[in-house]
Amino acid sequence: MITQMHLKGLMFDPYNNAYIVVLRDEDGSEMLPIWVGKSEANSISMALENVGPPRPMTHDFMKSFLDAYDAKLLSVVITDLADHTYFAKIHLMYGDSEYTVDARPSDAIALALRSQAPIFAKESVLTKQSSEELEQWLENLKPEDFGKLDSGEEK
Repeated sequence: MITQMHLKGLMFDPYNNAYIVVLRDEDGSEMLPIWVGKSEANSISMALENVGPPRPMTHDFMKSFLDAYDAKLLSVVITDLADHTYFAKIHLMYGDSEYTVDARPSDAIALALRSQAPIFAKESVLTKQSSEELEQWLENLKPEDFGKLDSGEEK
């Protein structure tokens, strides 16, 4: 079973010196934080804010490539969590055929935002990431921990 997720925020985690993409389901009962690198976070932030770079970034290029061949991004699915690493698949339609491509979740999310494609997570992923340690970490978050990603400097 899969659950549709929505991007609810992007924040900086000073403990791990990484950015976190926060996905939530529609009713807010499930949360999926995914740690991503700075360049991926920047790409996701630009897509969220509808900011176009002067030259195409990787995810903009990927979207242009799909558009040039009339391929449609149908959805992104976060498929697994193993050894603290998330896995994802991108589902594409090209002609009359559907294709599935492995991807890092950060790349898949950045592309989904540019394509207005839905993001899903398998229930098994949501179950695996619900650990006590994660719950405690999330409880300690303050509203000021969430915010916009600066285009260059870390917070």
